[in-house]
Amino acid sequence: MVPPYRQSGADVAFLVMIGLFAIGEYAVQFRSFGAVIRRRSGKRAEGWSLLVVVITVAGGFVGAIKLAQGQTGQIDAGAWPLFGIGLVLMAAGIAIRWWAIIVLGRFFTPDVRVQSDQMVIDSGPYRWVRHPSYTGLIVFFVGLGLALSNWLSLALLVVVPGAGLAARIKAEEHALLASLGAPYRQFCASRPRLFPRPWR
Repeated sequence: MVPPYRQSGADVAFLVMIGLFAIGEYAVQFRSFGAVIRRRSGKRAEGWSLLVVVITVAGGFVGAIKLAQGQTGQIDAGAWPLFGIGLVLMAAGIAIRWWAIIVLGRFFTPDVRVQSDQMVIDSGPYRWVRHPSYTGLIVFFVGLGLALSNWLSLALLVVVPGAGLAARIKAEEHALLASLGAPYRQFCASRPRLFPRPWR
């Protein structure tokens, strides 16, 4: 069976989602690095976690595409409904990530950087989780795995970028706790890292 993402019409929708994600990531990196250069503000806490995220995201993406091109792990039963769910999740992931970035505003930077007037943001999606921009990435990659119609691709997209984001979150929280102290510690204690807890 030819997977949905390779069939006429569906492939256009799939590529549009990939394109929107790529354009969005390019735009946010360009905007953020430009702002840092213009202001020369903020202390860079470390540089390794950004490299880890880039490598794991790129590796997970390329590996997932390669796996999807083979026959092993291919989803046959229910492939079209899962493809539709995958596209919805991809769109939702992009929207969540951009919502988080817009709310964070000038405090969002690609690297881990604490600005002199940094403050705790607890509005928008930050009302529910500590790192909604990373939540958006995870939702996007889950959707991508489903849209690729391959269980191995889905597993790779969850595990590999997830590991990179876990390292990034640890570095980011360490820097923010060191800089902001008690307000950020209270913020962390009042909400989970990535996904809301509906029972709270």
